[in-house]
Amino acid sequence: MEKRYSTHPEQAKFFMTEELRSHYLVQELFVPDEVKLCYTHEDRLIVGGIFPVNGPVRLEGYDEIKADYFLQRRELGVFNVGGSGKVTVDGETYSLDLKDCLYIGLGNKELIFESDSSQAPAKFYLVSATAHQTYPTQKQTFKDVAAESLGSPETANSRVLRRYIHEDGIQSCQLCMGMTALQAGSVWNSMPTHVHDRRSEVYFYFELDEQARMFHMMGEPSQTRHIVMKNDEAVISPPWSIHCGTATNNYTFIWAMAGENYTYKDMDAVAIDEIR
Repeated sequence: MEKRYSTHPEQAKFFMTEELRSHYLVQELFVPDEVKLCYTHEDRLIVGGIFPVNGPVRLEGYDEIKADYFLQRRELGVFNVGGSGKVTVDGETYSLDLKDCLYIGLGNKELIFESDSSQAPAKFYLVSATAHQTYPTQKQTFKDVAAESLGSPETANSRVLRRYIHEDGIQSCQLCMGMTALQAGSVWNSMPTHVHDRRSEVYFYFELDEQARMFHMMGEPSQTRHIVMKNDEAVISPPWSIHCGTATNNYTFIWAMAGENYTYKDMDAVAIDEIR
C-alpha cells in the first residue's frame, strides 16, 4: 500500500511538476492479479484497483491501517470499469457489469474479486473511507441509476451526472460516489469550479483514448496548477483545492468524496474571474 501525506496550500504553491504528480496523481491502478492501493491522509481515503485476470483476488487487512481485515474500521465503494465480474462479500456474491457500483459496509470480512472471463477481465476501481456505523451492502446498476443532464455544447461541458452513493441513494457513513460522462464534443468538467473545505475528493478518469490526455486543474483558486493525466488514472484533491479539467477528447470520470458530510451540493463556488 502506497502512502501519501497531507499538504498545506502554502507548500503546494512551490511544487514543481514532479512534486505535484508524486503528491496527488495515482497511477498504475490495474495490475493483473494484484491489489493496488494508495492511502492518503486527506480524510484518510484509500484509492485503489483490482484487476483479476487469471483467478480470484482477495482484499484483506493491511499493516498500514493496522487492520485484521480491510473493513474492520472502513466502508468501501466499488465500481466495475471493465468486463463483467463479481464480488463476494462474506459468502454473498454480487455480479457487476460495466459501470455498476457496489457499496460494502463496515465489518464485512471476506472480500473476493473475480472476472467472468480472462479474455475480458473486470477492472474494479475502489475508494474506501473510515466508518463508525454499519450500512447494508448494496448494489446499484448503471442502467437503473438516475441520470441528470448538465452543461451545454456551447460551453463544451455537456455531460450526464449519475449519483450512486449519496444521501438520497445508497446509504453510507461518509462516502459519496458517482459518475459523470462528457458527451461527444465536450471536454470541460466541473467548470465553473468549486472547493469544499469540509471534505476531500478523488477523480478517476477513464474512457479516454489511449493517446488522449487529461489536463486536471488543482490548487487554490488564486494559485492554480495542472497535472497531465492519461486513461485509468486518479487524482487526489485536498479540501482547499479546486478540481476541474479539460481533455483532448470526451471521457468519463468517477468522483468520490469523504469528510465532514456527504451532501453532494455542499460546495463553495468559485467565480471564473477569481481563478488565476
